[in-house]
Amino acid sequence: MKFPALFQPLQVGRYRLAHRVVMAPLTRMRAERDSFAPRALNAEYYAQRASKGGLIIAEASPVVSQGRGNPATPGIYTDAQIAGWRKVVDAVHAKGGIIFLQLWHVGRVSHSSHHGGALPVAPSAIAIKVEGMKAMTADGKIADYETPRALETDEVAGVVEAFRQGAKNALAAGFDGVEIHGANGYLLEQFLQSRSNKRTDRYGGSIENRARLLLEITQAAIDVWGANRVGVRLSPYGIANDSGEPDPMPLYTYVVKALDRLGLAYLHFIEPRSSGAGRAEVNWQNVPSAMVLFRPLYGGVLITAGGFTGETGNAAIADGHADAIAYGRIFISNPDLPRRLQRGFPITPYNRATFYGGDEKGYTDYPVHDELAPA
Repeated sequence: MKFPALFQPLQVGRYRLAHRVVMAPLTRMRAERDSFAPRALNAEYYAQRASKGGLIIAEASPVVSQGRGNPATPGIYTDAQIAGWRKVVDAVHAKGGIIFLQLWHVGRVSHSSHHGGALPVAPSAIAIKVEGMKAMTADGKIADYETPRALETDEVAGVVEAFRQGAKNALAAGFDGVEIHGANGYLLEQFLQSRSNKRTDRYGGSIENRARLLLEITQAAIDVWGANRVGVRLSPYGIANDSGEPDPMPLYTYVVKALDRLGLAYLHFIEPRSSGAGRAEVNWQNVPSAMVLFRPLYGGVLITAGGFTGETGNAAIADGHADAIAYGRIFISNPDLPRRLQRGFPITPYNRATFYGGDEKGYTDYPVHDELAPA
């Protein structure tokens, strides 16, 4: 066995994983364009990447229409979407896989075209202003980010309820658990960080107040699922979508310790070196390691993601910095990634041009290793 640490079993909440190669949540923009429901092509894609006892974290799915920011991303707020996801879940379960759904609200990382002309919402009316960073409109065009509308205090409770209902809908679709998306500059991280949250109510100001929404939403999901089937994703020191706390350690120390007390199935980090990797090839240098910094503060299962190879993922586990590794881009191009890593088979390179939108090309047409082997 090439990477023994990656192929030890692991208890994650109520589930016993056969190995520690996790499929990371990956936006692919291939749902039905009108209903935002997963379709047969999506079920085929996930089934290709399922393995017996392997964990898949399905792509981020808005819990409410107001939480959308891209065309053709699947939702989890209508009956049609629930039915579409049920077919995906059934296909993964048929292969012996375990699948969680990532619950999402993009906040200001959106455009009014997704909302019938209404502005996107955020903790505060602060626009994304990074040179070269653009919004994607509902018809797939590029536009400047708009200044979002700040949520009223009584509307924040509605966001919590939207996540609660999204958790219920994921349960109805047959998922094995849910992950709360608190990373990458989306709504929950916008509330967490002082540069995007200038509120003066109970959701702004102090670290405790800024963390309140994430913790309320996590508790809402726990109320639906039980703590041992809920995960949370964070990106300390990340800079995606104009995020970035001036001094991340006090904020994320508080958040990680608070989450540790909840008994979650897992905590999931994105390593800072890969922040924004969905948009471009990045490998930020001289940045801290989230897993190294926060492992001592978190007693539960820790999953980490961010440009890992078989070698570096195996080392992270062997060194005690993480319990499992979430792979993204190379899982796109290697549907049989766990088997390839275990047996030392070559890794097929991915084609970034086909990451977002389209149909089979760059989605379900990547071969497994047997198809590459000579007859």
